[in-house]
Amino acid sequence: MTDDAAAARATRAELVQIGQVAERTGLSLRTIRFYEEHGLVRPTSRTDGGFRLYSDDDVARLELIKRMKPLGFTVEEMQELLTLRAELDRPGPDRERLLDRLRMFHEAAGVRVTALRERLAVAEGFAATLADELRRRS
Repeated sequence: MTDDAAAARATRAELVQIGQVAERTGLSLRTIRFYEEHGLVRPTSRTDGGFRLYSDDDVARLELIKRMKPLGFTVEEMQELLTLRAELDRPGPDRERLLDRLRMFHEAAGVRVTALRERLAVAEGFAATLADELRRRS
């Protein structure tokens, strides 16, 4: 076996199948496939039998997507942020422009978190009202 073949097998051994990714991330197989169909994640490799194989980087990408979802980011916005992060990992003259765009995502996330907190406060108030009513009627 050549050194390249041994390295490829060692790398492949570090990859995990979609079921393991689902367990690690808490995402369903269907959701992972949806994100793949929309270009948000691509399996690093496939087995000879065609099973998807994901790297730790792929899993981290899915974890980021999972954290964006409750904030209402669209698939397009998710893709933009993922692309932006990849571009920031490479040296280039547009770094400041990219950082400005990242700051905009940060601000948007902050606004959405605030809105979620407000909705949560309303929901908690409603649950407390029902609890009070139950105490009064019991």
